[in-house]
Amino acid sequence: MAQDHNGQHGHHHGHVHLDPDSGDRRVSLAIWANALLTVAQIIGGLLSGSLALVADAMHNLSDMVSLLIAFVARKIARRPADKVMTFGYARIEVVAALINYTSLILVGAFLLYEGAMRLIDPPQVTGWIVVILAGVALVVDVLTAMLTYTMQRDSVNIRALFVHNLSDALASVAVMVGGTLILLYDWRIVDPLITIAIAGYILYLALSEIGGPIRMLMLGSPPGIDPSDLVAELRKIDGVQDLHHVHFWQMQEHSASLDSHVMLNAAGWARQEQVKSEIKQILHDRFGICHSTLEFEHADRAHADAALYGCGAATGKD
Repeated sequence: MAQDHNGQHGHHHGHVHLDPDSGDRRVSLAIWANALLTVAQIIGGLLSGSLALVADAMHNLSDMVSLLIAFVARKIARRPADKVMTFGYARIEVVAALINYTSLILVGAFLLYEGAMRLIDPPQVTGWIVVILAGVALVVDVLTAMLTYTMQRDSVNIRALFVHNLSDALASVAVMVGGTLILLYDWRIVDPLITIAIAGYILYLALSEIGGPIRMLMLGSPPGIDPSDLVAELRKIDGVQDLHHVHFWQMQEHSASLDSHVMLNAAGWARQEQVKSEIKQILHDRFGICHSTLEFEHADRAHADAALYGCGAATGKD
């Protein structure tokens, strides 16, 4: 039996990367900007009686908390592996993304409820305060989105923040339009309707993105890789008779991994190193997998009735 661990990490697809300190400074600046905006919007919303503005303020408050969580997660993720966390701490960013998307769903659900209640008795709103503060919010939201845009392509953690800020920017535009309509035409029903629209969009964004972090934490197969195609390719290698106990997973985003038992025939057993090299070349070049752990078994002494995937016995569905 032969085992091998290929320790290369990460496929980054040619993206431009910021150094960690620059990224931290961007997130820190976004935290302060959102904190100041949140205070201003809450005060303005209470003074004007605008639920839509308070709703936007709550969304920005959730952004500030999300930014803090992401900032701390980035710091922790850079710790080296140790005897407690032998895989390292990088997956904390996936956990942070899940927390942030979950908070976004809770905020969206709350705003949906509040907007529905206000439909029964639409409040009086002072339109100019709403329009002015929503305009300020739009500037801050766009700034924060710009700060996180280049970072979010390589980090599920920062992408959760970007989704927050993108939805905030669009919500601010909606609030500005609503405030203007209330000021000009006294259409008070617009405020709760816009609140409901904002809530619906928040829920749509969060629910469409939360699957990625859940999949990673559940050790699901990396998206973009067809396990059946990969297994078929490896079975074609001269000397490989079959595979079983195959596991595909991601320790973090853009870092696909494979663990597998590889059953070799007599010819393959005599040239294990060459077979291993061929397998790893295919994994890297065709499937972008840079980390693999392979356990070789002679066909005459292989695990009987082993399942293709997982660690159990074959079920006839593999």
